[in-house]
Amino acid sequence: MKKLIPVLAVLLFPITAAAESEHVHSSPYAGQEHRAVKSLSADEIAALETGEGWGLAKAAELNGMPGPSHVLAMKTELHLTGEQEDRTRSIFQRMRTEAVAEGKSLVAGEQALEIAFRERSIDHGGLREHLRRIEASRANLRYIHLAAHLEMLSVLSASQIDRYNELRGYSR
Repeated sequence: MKKLIPVLAVLLFPITAAAESEHVHSSPYAGQEHRAVKSLSADEIAALETGEGWGLAKAAELNGMPGPSHVLAMKTELHLTGEQEDRTRSIFQRMRTEAVAEGKSLVAGEQALEIAFRERSIDHGGLREHLRRIEASRANLRYIHLAAHLEMLSVLSASQIDRYNELRGYSR
């Protein structure tokens, strides 16, 4: 029996090693190869195409600069005046319109990059150009969202901004 244990270990080792090597090489991207645009999830595409923030305004939001969408959602708690609500709604609508257009542009850029890789029609120069367009679109989109937060500083009072941050759960 004692001689059998080392023999079994030697015989079972290749099975264990093979199973482990399969596990080690699996990708966290597995399943994403079926996406229409490999670099974006369906939720990300939907957010970009509907003008959602996509986390692009965190620099403003987390530094105490309110976003128009959230201000409108908290209009009662912030005690917005009619004029403040109108100005906020105007900022939000302009931001949303611009963000939808730019978000669609970003998705189209990612889609074009996807197609170029799929068709194997891309070279280094083409890659650089695709990335330049995508990143310019991302920068424009980020600007649109951050600029709306910046604009809100002229709409709200200091006490409303403090209250906004309190309601959002941010501490100073």
